[in-house]
Amino acid sequence: QMQLAESGGGLVQSGESLRLTCVASGRNFHWYGVGWFRQVPGKEREGVAVIKSSDDSTYYADFVNGRFTISKDNAKNTVYLQMNNLKPEDTAVYYCAATVPSPPVIGIPRYTLYAFWGQGTQVTVSS
Repeated sequence: QMQLAESGGGLVQSGESLRLTCVASGRNFHWYGVGWFRQVPGKEREGVAVIKSSDDSTYYADFVNGRFTISKDNAKNTVYLQMNNLKPEDTAVYYCAATVPSPPVIGIPRYTLYAFWGQGTQVTVSS
């Protein structure tokens, strides 16, 4: 069993940065594929960035456009999402997710393929 806890969300202005942190409790974290997803009310949860368990390759949603970086520290059981140049349209609840092994798809898997989720952290970007 894997439990995830996100932190680092908040209210920022357009163009500013935030770093989200997800701490995992459970064994063999290095086996897990991990990712960040986000959701706004009335819309489906969408993938932001993932790290595959097979080779630590990373994938980003098109809307990221070089602004975000996902990283994983297996020694600390932690996943990060560094978000730079934030825009108002990035406003959402951001969720950390993990599953083992990573879904065998190219790119960002659908959120339904991830088994474990955090409670989410709100990111609000004002214009």
